[in-house]
Amino acid sequence: MERSQINSPTLAIMELANLISVPMSLNAVVKLKVPDIIWQDGSNNPLSAAEILSAATFGPSADAENLQRILRLLTSYGVFNEHIEEDGSERRYSLTEVGKALAADEKGLSYAPYILQHHQDAMMLAWPLVHEAVLDPSFEPFVKVHGERPYSYYGKNPQMNLLMQKAMSGASVPFMKAFLDGYDGFQGVETLVDVGGSGGDCLRMIMSKYKSIKKGVNFDLAEVVEKAPQIPGIEHVGGDMLKSIPPGDAIFTKWILLSWTDDECKQILKNCSDALPLGGKLIACEPLLPNHTDDSRRSRALLQEDIFLMTMYRTKGKHRTEMEYRELGLAAGFPNLKPNFHIDHFFTVLEFQK
Repeated sequence: MERSQINSPTLAIMELANLISVPMSLNAVVKLKVPDIIWQDGSNNPLSAAEILSAATFGPSADAENLQRILRLLTSYGVFNEHIEEDGSERRYSLTEVGKALAADEKGLSYAPYILQHHQDAMMLAWPLVHEAVLDPSFEPFVKVHGERPYSYYGKNPQMNLLMQKAMSGASVPFMKAFLDGYDGFQGVETLVDVGGSGGDCLRMIMSKYKSIKKGVNFDLAEVVEKAPQIPGIEHVGGDMLKSIPPGDAIFTKWILLSWTDDECKQILKNCSDALPLGGKLIACEPLLPNHTDDSRRSRALLQEDIFLMTMYRTKGKHRTEMEYRELGLAAGFPNLKPNFHIDHFFTVLEFQK
């Protein structure tokens, strides 16, 4: 094939127009439990579409050819490996490293609920209104469809709420493992405050590794921490981060600042600065946009998630560049910002130093 055909603008537009096939196919294989069937406690044995359906016992009407069509598409995006018989008579599929993230681990955790959570009917109904976030940013497209924000909506739909919790657990646990493997900035910290810490699990994981931390403060909304379990060494404190934050030697946040506007971030950062001693620091784990837009997988993943955030959660909450975070920090009393390292290439550890 000629290079001009490979780089055809028409092909590029056709691929972009049909990209919805990819997440919907991911959604399908998760619902059909294909990754778990192939994984089989780590065996990762290549299976044909017919063998997958047979193992799942879906019944005689299940169509192996249609499943194979889905598997071939996801193979082209690196989710599955394709194994073809020498005579071309049969195709079998195993999981790539990417696909393994969809198979449940020994604790039952995976990114599969994350896929399902993103593509629920309630979410899908908001996507046709992305342009409304440009025309009227006072309300998210999700709100324009459902009349309320996602977390309020989840609270009235137990199944959605449970799925959201599973999605967060499936993403949070491997994130924290990668964070603790790569970050060593808790030396000398005796009192650590986790802002937006929910049930205190992340704080517990940090304190399990860093025994020098004598006290952990799990800070979140009162209605959140009142349901938090008792954990030795951790005090649960209810409050509003936009008003004040408990004092500590260091403050930890995870996936917090992206959900707030610039003015709200300045207030949260100022409250963090007020709660820290001279020389203290805020350790914030956030997506960090590149300054220049490119076509790398990392840039695309960050920018895609940014549009998801704009559509579902906050039209003016956003992913930011290093310069944008530096300016917010300076305005809030943090003269120094040190990007520490990337966690799995998506999130970056930002140290706001007082």
